[in-house]
Amino acid sequence: MNNLLDQVILGNPIQNYFILAIILLFVSMIKRYLSRWLATQLYKEVRRWAPEIGQHEFSHLLLVPLEYFLLLITFMLTVDHLNFPPELDVPVYNGFTLKLLLHTLMELALTVSIIWIILRVIDFISLMISKSADLSHDITDNQFIVFFRDFFKAIVFIFGAIAFIRILFGAVLVNKIIAGLGIGAAALALAAKESIENLICSFIIFFDKPFRVGDSVRVDSFQGNVEKIGLRSTRIRTLEKTYVTVPNKKMVDSVLDNLTLRTHQRAALRVEVAGDTPADNLMQVLQDIKQLLTANEKVQDGFIVNLNEFTKDTYVIQIIYLTPVIEGVPYNALRNEINLAVIAIMEKRGVKLSSTKVEIHEK
Repeated sequence: MNNLLDQVILGNPIQNYFILAIILLFVSMIKRYLSRWLATQLYKEVRRWAPEIGQHEFSHLLLVPLEYFLLLITFMLTVDHLNFPPELDVPVYNGFTLKLLLHTLMELALTVSIIWIILRVIDFISLMISKSADLSHDITDNQFIVFFRDFFKAIVFIFGAIAFIRILFGAVLVNKIIAGLGIGAAALALAAKESIENLICSFIIFFDKPFRVGDSVRVDSFQGNVEKIGLRSTRIRTLEKTYVTVPNKKMVDSVLDNLTLRTHQRAALRVEVAGDTPADNLMQVLQDIKQLLTANEKVQDGFIVNLNEFTKDTYVIQIIYLTPVIEGVPYNALRNEINLAVIAIMEKRGVKLSSTKVEIHEK
């Protein structure tokens, strides 16, 4: 038996191949338990920062990448103790020998494994932050997390691509590419000036938060609800239910009115009364309207009811009030209630309109 194990095949005793197979088989059998143990130990360290994330969620993210990483490391460490047979070190392609090719493939596999783990760590960090953001019920925070998650993943992919180029073609080509990026980046920045400005403005929107997803805004001639804040533009669903794309630079540079952040709505009613109305009747109408607004709990104190102007044919009554009712349907219902009450007061006092023109203004 010992003679059989001592026989040399392809530059190595059979015993070494046997040990390699046993180690790989053993690690393959325990890799799931070992990875779970490592994930559990890591979870004990991070749960103080993310107590709302369960161990199952954390293990689900890292378990599979850790398994392949451990198996790959074990294979590389054990294979390193074997002698590569000279008879197999034959040219493969363009100066690549079989030994160099296998070594390159192992380096690429290790790089992929490390990148995989880093991407899962980024997913975990974004999950950890999103759990905290859910407590604030802010949709913009969640979108902000998705934006930076994709941003950092893109950076990892760029560095991964550089690592692949270095493994395949050497450090010289990487240095040439980095040197060429200096001139190329300047030309690219000049060509993509508008896009870069919009990207910078997207960061301003995320950090300064002049508006959030779901807010009702008015910018230039557009008014509607913000549905998405992207890297280049903001999407707004208008009152006509059209979908408008506004560059982020315009959202930052233009005068933007965030209607959602207002605390009150202002209503202005202009009533033109016939010029032959007696002064006593006009005074009674003004008093009744003031009592009407005072008695309505949805109207804020400090309203204005006065005879604003008059001509030889018309008396103009001005009614201005503020209400904390913000939503459109309740606000329109309140305005309808007050308008009908004003009409009833005028009928009661025998006051007629000089015309049917009634102007209502909102701000």
